[in-house]
Amino acid sequence: MAAKWIEALTGSLEQKKQYKQDKARIEALPEPYGSAAKAMHRYFMYYGGITDGETLVTMFTDLADLWERASLDGTPVRDIVGDDPVDFAETFARAYSGQQWIDKERARLTKAIDDLEGGDQK
Repeated sequence: MAAKWIEALTGSLEQKKQYKQDKARIEALPEPYGSAAKAMHRYFMYYGGITDGETLVTMFTDLADLWERASLDGTPVRDIVGDDPVDFAETFARAYSGQQWIDKERARLTKAIDDLEGGDQK
């Protein structure tokens, strides 16, 4: 019962556990893969804007999987990210279509404009 109450306030404890495991996997990567994965993780925290915990955890699990596989195969970092690491990261993030923080503001803007149609317009 207490766990449900805590999760209602803080979010899924299972998701937090999975996130920490994925973060530890990224921390354990050999160089240069560890640095590349950490850089992408940081970028996603700013760029992604995903507020849905399940989607975010899935994305970070896939990120850890990607860099672990590259490390095992000895694939050069540039072969993964190409010439434009920002484009790669943003394309990677777009594959995860969870709810984003901007979605609420988009709905708010749309509602504000829609509400104008019911009021006096000049």
